[in-house]
Amino acid sequence: MMAKTILVVDDHANVRALLKDYLSEHGFRVITAADGAEALAVAGREQPDLILLDVMMPKLDGFQFMQTFRKRHNTPVIMLTARIAESDKVVGLELGADDYVTKPFGMHELVARVRAVLRRSSPDALNPDALLRVGDLTLNRATRVVRVGERDVSLTPSEFALLAALMEAPGRVFSREQLLERLQGNDYEGVERTIDVHIRNLRKKLEPDPTQPRYVETVFGVGYRCCMD
Repeated sequence: MMAKTILVVDDHANVRALLKDYLSEHGFRVITAADGAEALAVAGREQPDLILLDVMMPKLDGFQFMQTFRKRHNTPVIMLTARIAESDKVVGLELGADDYVTKPFGMHELVARVRAVLRRSSPDALNPDALLRVGDLTLNRATRVVRVGERDVSLTPSEFALLAALMEAPGRVFSREQLLERLQGNDYEGVERTIDVHIRNLRKKLEPDPTQPRYVETVFGVGYRCCMD
């Protein structure tokens, strides 16, 4: 099996070198970029499997990178941020980041988060129940294709995993905590508002009118469910 390629984007050379050495020791192929502008070029050329993206950088910061990158690519992105305010993390998620890790972080934790995101971005070809269907909404875990009627919908890995969890049990209400665990595992580090942001992004892509959702319904005070009708 070929090693997964990770693009590390950070304006500090020592951070790039540290992450490259550690991730390489854990079996990943690592490429680097010093700012968002360079990262756009490197990502287009190398097609990485995952991007570790610093937020605060010169020329083109992490948020600006995401605004441009997500117009064409659904490559999973984990943002590395020294900003601890929840609002800053939400901005990254709204722009399409799959996860975020707050600096300073432990290297063991970072590798675990990388592997978790890569797992949910990989086709589940061995799953006998790969095809999920609810009304005219279909999701194929083997091909990672999502369709609303005849329209293909392009989702990030986190959006795909979240929709799959809801479609596995149509009508069942999932709490935000349960959905966060499905995305990040039992030892998740995150805020439940993360799910609200992913749901909002998902509705923008699925729903004819996101303000009147047909596919992903809010159950106030509890969480979310996939509508059966």
